[in-house]
Amino acid sequence: MAEILFPALFILLALGLPVAFAMAIAVFAALSFGSSYPNLVVVKEMFAGLDSFPLLAVPFFVLAAEIMTGGAITLAMLRLAQSLVGHLKGGLGHANVVSSAMFAGISGSALADAAGPGTMMIRMMEKGGYHRAYAGALTIASSVVGPIIPPSITMIIYAMQDQEVSVGSLFMAGVLPGILITVLILVANAYVSHKRGYASGAPMPPVKEIIRVAIYAVPALFLVVLIVGGIRFGVFTPTEASVIAVFYALFVGMFIYRSLHIKDLPGIILRAALVSTAVLLILGAARAFAWVLIIEGIPQFLAETIIAWDLSPIVFLLAVNLLLLIFGLFMDPLPGVMILVPILAPISLALGIDPDHFAIIVIVNLTLGLTTPPVGSLIFVVSSTMRIKPTTLIKEMPPFFLALALALLLITFVPVLSTWLPGVSGF
Repeated sequence: MAEILFPALFILLALGLPVAFAMAIAVFAALSFGSSYPNLVVVKEMFAGLDSFPLLAVPFFVLAAEIMTGGAITLAMLRLAQSLVGHLKGGLGHANVVSSAMFAGISGSALADAAGPGTMMIRMMEKGGYHRAYAGALTIASSVVGPIIPPSITMIIYAMQDQEVSVGSLFMAGVLPGILITVLILVANAYVSHKRGYASGAPMPPVKEIIRVAIYAVPALFLVVLIVGGIRFGVFTPTEASVIAVFYALFVGMFIYRSLHIKDLPGIILRAALVSTAVLLILGAARAFAWVLIIEGIPQFLAETIIAWDLSPIVFLLAVNLLLLIFGLFMDPLPGVMILVPILAPISLALGIDPDHFAIIVIVNLTLGLTTPPVGSLIFVVSSTMRIKPTTLIKEMPPFFLALALALLLITFVPVLSTWLPGVSGF
């Protein structure tokens, strides 16, 4: 079946078919022409992949993010970011990066980050004298922290594939790597801004103004504290946390910022349903795809082969980075996690690599795939929303690719970045 499965998948992806449909059709083709299994198995496995209580957290976190991204809430974060770094050289670019990091604590999605506050920041940067393509490339790079800083949909899916980690420990493990990526993107923006003369005309605001803006943004930013703190102290499970996040978002939007009204809810729920459906379709198709791989014995074969090579942990991590970066060129993070983690996580554990550390390496690698062609979902989101040619965006990416590559190397070879917070917080 494998000799049909993989060629069919690559051909369908090359034709521009969505990932979920490409995987499902490839599985149907493999079963129809390469086995005696009935096609009903595909449907069964897709439903089995979605029949999970922890998976309920996904649509609720998506809904909470949709509620929290409305009007005054997004503007509160943008104003805070601008008041903190807007006066520096390349200040609007810095504000873009900082707002992405703050928004990551609400959305848990790189695509939501780029399509929401990222789009607003591109327009602001263009008015401030930045090249539109550069503003778009910066938004693509800064949106990478969406699935890394908690909460994160990708981390929830990862924890379902690897019993050695928990959602709570992954949430804590992602904090420092997310901050590291943010800092290195800020450095890259500072370099380009000095080189091109992107100056900020805004003076540094008074301390009282910064405090006032910060206080105004606290209710929005408190969501991540509520989620991570509640999970850490056992007040609620990750699935329950997602439901609480929805009610907290409704309370903040309606009664604190007063930017959310009852008439807005049907549209918000519809958008959240569409995003959730897309995510769940990918997960279901990935489950069916992984089932074919298991039936063919591919995970076992790869695991035995890699173990037989007797690689050191460092060489293994370098090989994993290369594999995941190549895989990310063609596949989104969620199916990547579902297909590759059951293969690679047991090997990393046998080599003595900390499970939380390895999880962050996998998540960061696959998330970087969102910034690289030919799939590069972030490139196409920014391209379509801002009407910028993808090739023009890619030409502006090299400084950020270097920053992201350095971040990946540091995350890979400095395990304490991923293991310190889970350790001190009791996970």
